[in-house]
Amino acid sequence: MIDSYSFGKIEIDGNPYTSDVIIWPDHVKSPWWRAKGHVLAVDDLTDVLARPPHDLVIGTGYFGRMKVPEETKAALQSRGIRLHVHRTTEAVEEFNRLARESADVVAAFHLTC
Repeated sequence: MIDSYSFGKIEIDGNPYTSDVIIWPDHVKSPWWRAKGHVLAVDDLTDVLARPPHDLVIGTGYFGRMKVPEETKAALQSRGIRLHVHRTTEAVEEFNRLARESADVVAAFHLTC
């Protein structure tokens, strides 16, 4: 579960992170980098797609600056992934809600802008 989030910092199960993260039920990857910074491509989620989750929550940043192009959304949904895209503040709430309901949820969060 995510304990807290503020611009540039997230705390997950008591551990603080200051770089973008991917959160699985059993581990966290940080730092997480994207090839084009503020644009999310399918190739940026290779680790997630190795075992596609039922739900993928994407946090687009505190101000929502990271873009998720329609082709990325379509590619993820074509793999049977239910996609949730929000500014990171709202994405944290969505992730915690889904994690309480299901073990098959992953999150990819941009922590700053």
